[in-house]
Amino acid sequence: MPFSRSATSAVAAAPSLFRFATSASLSASRSSPQCFRSMSSARQTRHLQTASAYQPHHLQPPLAPPRGSGIPDTSIAGGKPEVHETRPPRLTEQRGSRIAATSDKKSSISVTETEAQKPKPAFNAAPAPSQAPSTRPSRFKFKPKKAAMTLTPAAVSALRELLDSPEPKLIRVGTKSKGCSGLAYHLEYVDKPGKFDDAVEQDGVKVLIDSKALIHILGSEMDWVEDKLTRRFVFKNPNITEQCGCGESFSIS
Repeated sequence: MPFSRSATSAVAAAPSLFRFATSASLSASRSSPQCFRSMSSARQTRHLQTASAYQPHHLQPPLAPPRGSGIPDTSIAGGKPEVHETRPPRLTEQRGSRIAATSDKKSSISVTETEAQKPKPAFNAAPAPSQAPSTRPSRFKFKPKKAAMTLTPAAVSALRELLDSPEPKLIRVGTKSKGCSGLAYHLEYVDKPGKFDDAVEQDGVKVLIDSKALIHILGSEMDWVEDKLTRRFVFKNPNITEQCGCGESFSIS
């Protein structure tokens, strides 16, 4: 009897236990979405916090302009333009406006290398001021060339008579080997000076000196002497070191 009562009480209490379990499961199922929402919000918050962390970025330097971008389109920098070529202008707007203002409707066709290298006159160029002659004295003072031979007034008058004659002649003075001392003066008449002759001009008359004898005649004085027997030209040479007794020949050391 006691066992049957306990079994009966257990069977009677079974529906109540089933209801409690069902209510507990329903309450758990109702509370689970709230837990899921709280977890999902926590995850989102965590994701946002990690997303705001520092992320390094590399700054890329600007690319260099292409080579020859600022050079006008000539035959040196580029080829000749074709017939239907639509190439964008390489010059900037500012430079283009300056060129348009200064040039009077110039053609935009590329020029050849020869025309590009030709000098062009500057527009509205002022004339260059003429350089004033410099008054600065020269560093070197050149002395006038000293004559190789001087003429006396008597020699000048005698030479003038020869030049005023119907057949004018020039006198060339030279030297030749003669006499006991070695050298003697030699005079000859010529129509025109030689290629290497040195000319001495004094008081409107001219005397020629042979270039081979110039070193022996340098510094001499030419004179004209008249006496009862002869009329002739004589020479006084300060460089003579030895002379014969008759005075016809001389030597210079």
